[in-house]
Amino acid sequence: MDDKTRVVIYARVSTSTQDYDHQLKSLRDFAKKNSYIVIKEFKEKISGAKKMYERMALCELMDFIKENRVDKILIFECSRLSRRPADFLNIIEELNELGVSLYILQNGLETLLPDGTINPIATLVCGIIAQFNQMERNLIRSRMAAGYETYRENGGVVGRKEGYIKPDIDYKKEYFKEIYLLEKGNTLKDIKAITGTSINTLRKLKSKFIL
Repeated sequence: MDDKTRVVIYARVSTSTQDYDHQLKSLRDFAKKNSYIVIKEFKEKISGAKKMYERMALCELMDFIKENRVDKILIFECSRLSRRPADFLNIIEELNELGVSLYILQNGLETLLPDGTINPIATLVCGIIAQFNQMERNLIRSRMAAGYETYRENGGVVGRKEGYIKPDIDYKKEYFKEIYLLEKGNTLKDIKAITGTSINTLRKLKSKFIL
């Protein structure tokens, strides 16, 4: 029976112009150094401020670890997992319940101890880091808002052009969780209760994407 540690790697960057090669190489090297077996890699280009259900690769990762034996998830640093404190801490809590340890390379933190119990130091530090990530996110949003206001004051127009039609791929990104739940056969009422999305929007999604 193979008793080697089985791990998955998760890497994320915020924009399509960035790449996650450095993250992947660092995490692969770490796994190799520790004789871990990398059974799968997940990577995506999406803002860490997006809600969890909008992040396809992260949702796929969570489904994967529920269906396969995984001992650890390796990430480069905390904000790669999420910049939303609630999502970040909820993911760690769910991983703890599944007995899957999260290893954060940049901080040298691991959420579970070797005996499988929760690491209280990592829990405390992750909570603090999550709050710092939220502060950083708020600063970015404030700067963006100030930039938009200056742009408007100088005659700029912010918003979609008249006649704009949202592409299907944007719908799929924005409503990934809703489409997933529709595909699983959940009722519109139940999906509305889970996601908060209006029934009219759910009907539109169902007609567009569910055969």
